[in-house]
Amino acid sequence: MMECLWCGQAIIPDITWTNLFMPEKPSPLCRVCEEQLDQLDGARCKQCSRRSDVEICLDCDWWNEHATRNTIEFNYSIFAYNPFIQEIITKWKYRGDYVLGNIFQSYFQQAFRNNFALLKKDLVIIPIPLSEERLFERGFNQAKRLAEFLPIETSDVLTRIHGEKQSKKTRTERLDSENPFFMKESLQKPAILVDDIYTTGTTLRHAASLLRDNGCPKVYTFTLIRG
Repeated sequence: MMECLWCGQAIIPDITWTNLFMPEKPSPLCRVCEEQLDQLDGARCKQCSRRSDVEICLDCDWWNEHATRNTIEFNYSIFAYNPFIQEIITKWKYRGDYVLGNIFQSYFQQAFRNNFALLKKDLVIIPIPLSEERLFERGFNQAKRLAEFLPIETSDVLTRIHGEKQSKKTRTERLDSENPFFMKESLQKPAILVDDIYTTGTTLRHAASLLRDNGCPKVYTFTLIRG
């Protein structure tokens, strides 16, 4: 018997004739907690995964008008940002509860199979890096943890200079921020950038722009949450 990774309640699996002899892997969350996750479905922006009744949302319209080029093919996110997932992310990222990342493993793997499996086989996964100072402060990189769930080669081709946390910046400050990333070496393969949250898309576009400038033919982004 498992316990819910969030509330600690016992998880009692439903036994049916279908799974009696081949039990399914139990969920890391109890049903009550799982129902509090706001999984994105239905109409969404085809570029950034934001819930939208139109194909291209206002945010992406802005990027399309102001960016010198479209550096990202598309972003796919799994969850909408709500108070429940904010609590989980805060405890996972900022309080060092590494095991909480396992809550997202099956969701991340399934979304990858559904949305990226048909892309070219020479793809590489690139987790958005933390600066050395931020990595020391947190103890692990949450984007790298998510990337480790995927069945594709992972590359740490990007490095990052230390700066103010993105969560402390306003939307305008994020949009006007300088590129904090550097390349260790060129990359001649298409890539999927992995991060936990897509908010304005600035961080991911900074990284994608650098990759494109250094030989990467296409860049996709895969994020846990659309903020």
